[in-house]
Amino acid sequence: MKKIIAILSISAVFLTSCGGDKKEQIKAEPAITVKVSGISENANGAFITASGKIEAENSANLSTRMMGYVTKIHVKVGQKVGVGQLLVSINNSDLQAKKAQVDASILQATAGYNNAKKDYDRFVNLFKQQSASQKELDDMTARYEMAKAGLEGAKQMRNEVTAQFSYSNITAPFSGTVTNTFVKEGDMANPGMPLVSVEGASRLQVTAMVSENDIASIKKGMTVKVLVKSSNATLTGKVSEVSLSATNTGGQYLVKINLDKTDNTVLSGMFVNVQFPVENKVQTAKSEVLLVPESALVKQGQLTGVYTIGEGNIAILRWLRTGKNFGNQVEVLSGLSASEQYIVSAEGKLYNGALVSIQ
Repeated sequence: MKKIIAILSISAVFLTSCGGDKKEQIKAEPAITVKVSGISENANGAFITASGKIEAENSANLSTRMMGYVTKIHVKVGQKVGVGQLLVSINNSDLQAKKAQVDASILQATAGYNNAKKDYDRFVNLFKQQSASQKELDDMTARYEMAKAGLEGAKQMRNEVTAQFSYSNITAPFSGTVTNTFVKEGDMANPGMPLVSVEGASRLQVTAMVSENDIASIKKGMTVKVLVKSSNATLTGKVSEVSLSATNTGGQYLVKINLDKTDNTVLSGMFVNVQFPVENKVQTAKSEVLLVPESALVKQGQLTGVYTIGEGNIAILRWLRTGKNFGNQVEVLSGLSASEQYIVSAEGKLYNGALVSIQ
């Protein structure tokens, strides 16, 4: 019996010493240095958001009015071009033949006109000298007028052929960048078929679609924020056009925004979110949008959360319900209040229950 009591005493001492070692190990773990921040409230008050797309203010799909084979494409996609620069050449051998015929007709009409004018001038003098009758002068006058009209008609035919030559040589209507070529050398070009597209590189604009509930609050000339989704860049612009009809846009109203300043990273075709400030909108209670940086979020499968600070400076993972993205920030719908702090960054790997030290 004494042996059993002794063994139990030794075991108790051993377990007590082990437990003490474990507590000492937990206390010995260094705290992870973190940075915390409060919820970012929308500083602009209420605003309306809409998705949009960046496009060039000047853009054109160039085509021709004549049929012929494409003989030469003088530009490549991405190449910068100037106004009047030759882009595409179309076979114009039939126009060359027609031009030769017109030139010959002009020579013939010129010779007939000169001959008729000499005869007309001669008969005018003879009529003054009473050496020609009125009938002879009238006949000669009619011949002269017909020759004059024939020459003028031949010259107009030459103008028509010259105008058709411009459709065989497609030039840039403005300075910009070639964005696409729809044909290659040897293809048959048909009237109205796009051959090449050009976008002006000087100014960019945003086209956004706004719902019928919000279109009444958007006015021409108002300043807006444009958040580029791909680069998280924030741009500014002004509303230049507000459509008042949604007949051809599926119930959405088209709004155009002229961007103020852009750099080489902002390209035509990028998708954006547009924030329209609404100053006179009636707000119920306190309308605020809670935003957190996307870099502070923790994602596990379909769940999204953020680390908060608990009692004793312990990191606690809090699951959130998120809403729209505004650049590099995400709207928090539920799971976090405006008075709570969350961890923005850490100098170590965070986990639920980790000891942290606020920097």
